[in-house]
Amino acid sequence: MNELIYGLITGIIFGFLFQKGRVIRYDKQLGALRLLDMTIVKFMFSTILVAMVGVYLLKDLGMAKLSIKPTMLGGNIIGGLVFGIGWGILGYCPGTQLGALGEGRWDAVWGILGMLAGAALFAEAYPALKTSVLTWGVYGKITIPELLGINHWFVIAAFIIIGILTFRWFERKGL
Repeated sequence: MNELIYGLITGIIFGFLFQKGRVIRYDKQLGALRLLDMTIVKFMFSTILVAMVGVYLLKDLGMAKLSIKPTMLGGNIIGGLVFGIGWGILGYCPGTQLGALGEGRWDAVWGILGMLAGAALFAEAYPALKTSVLTWGVYGKITIPELLGINHWFVIAAFIIIGILTFRWFERKGL
């Protein structure tokens, strides 16, 4: 039960930050898709950087265990295309749909219904996909540090430096 409560609290905090960061606004979504406004990119990359530090710190302290999923290019490419098409049509990604609904924008319900329908279709198609699409480009459980053969903190430091430089470039360009 504690895990559910922690998940609920984390979700509320994340939704609050979504709303305060204005990443659930349609103009920000459209700006990101047109590469004219990098607010969403900066928000998500910041989230990834904080999560990288937090997850690996917890792992190193023995408080968490990583559960790496295998890399499957077929599933990732097709899933990414479906995700991108849905985002482009509706103007929301999965997280921002729920935030938009929380703000009272009922058009987000279509996206939520679409996600539920897509999940149901995937569940029904999974036996066929497991022997076809999900076998394309399977590389097993790999991580960038393992691939490079270096300590994960070097990779995290590189990502942080890249993030800072990218954010500064975005700011100079007015993005």
